[in-house]
Amino acid sequence: MSYQVVIMKKRILHLPVKKIYFDQIKSGEKPDEYRLVTDYWIKRLEGREYDEVHVKCGYPKAGDMSRIEIRPWRGFSRNVITHPHFGDYPVEVFAIHVN
Repeated sequence: MSYQVVIMKKRILHLPVKKIYFDQIKSGEKPDEYRLVTDYWIKRLEGREYDEVHVKCGYPKAGDMSRIEIRPWRGFSRNVITHPHFGDYPVEVFAIHVN
């Protein structure tokens, strides 16, 4: 009798963020990370499921886990927000739940 071993690779969403937002997410102060609703993010979020979200402080060197927060995938919602990062006008964003 032979057995076939199937190894499932984790589905990971990588989110590089600025240090200020990384620290806020790490402390629990910031529950969501925002991304503009664009074709790029629609393709990566809508109709997709992930196992984990890796929130990264910038683009850390391989193995530098001090700059990576690993969170379970909790989904996202679409919101309209006004934030200085996106300009002075309301914009539609994906609010990716990271806490």
